[in-house]
Amino acid sequence: MATTALVLDLGGTFAFALNGALTALRATRLDIVGVVTLGMITALGGGTIRDLFLDSLPPATFLDWRYLAVAAGGGLIAFLSGSHLERINGTINVLDAAGLSLFAVTGALKATGLGFGPAQAVIVGAITAVGGGTIRDVLTRRVPSVLSSGLYAVPALVGATAVVVAELLGTRGTVAAVGAAVLCFVIRMLGVHFDVNAPVPPGSPPPEDG
Repeated sequence: MATTALVLDLGGTFAFALNGALTALRATRLDIVGVVTLGMITALGGGTIRDLFLDSLPPATFLDWRYLAVAAGGGLIAFLSGSHLERINGTINVLDAAGLSLFAVTGALKATGLGFGPAQAVIVGAITAVGGGTIRDVLTRRVPSVLSSGLYAVPALVGATAVVVAELLGTRGTVAAVGAAVLCFVIRMLGVHFDVNAPVPPGSPPPEDG
């Protein structure tokens, strides 16, 4: 199970690194240092926040060289191949959904592994999932997706809840972890595809374009 969590964590790191770097290329004009740096911050931000919450110090990012290597590699690939990747419809949204899903599951798994209760584990999973994207949006001067985008935090909560429930039922394993991540991914992509939004206060003005 530890191997599964590591693979999912590194997969989320790579997806968010690509996502953050592609967002940087789209949002503003940055050089290679800026693009790779934003990719790494997006990829490693959620996991670092998670480890700070869990008092698991130093964060895994600084204990395992693979996190830094995968994050830097993802950012560099996006910098070199950004024009080609941009042609793939919805690449940024797909990568964002992938990172969101994988981090929601690994965050919750790490919390349960350290003895945290079910509710706390779900919260940690959600924070892990949205942390990197929130930092990315702040650095690119956008309203964070978790505060404005339809079904962003909700899928993370669902994915984290699913894997925690599997733990409680004694069905911990690769299948349960991957299944929870797929569930989160599908919900997020359905929200993007059908432009489904979480409820807003009555009488709120419509979102501004651009």
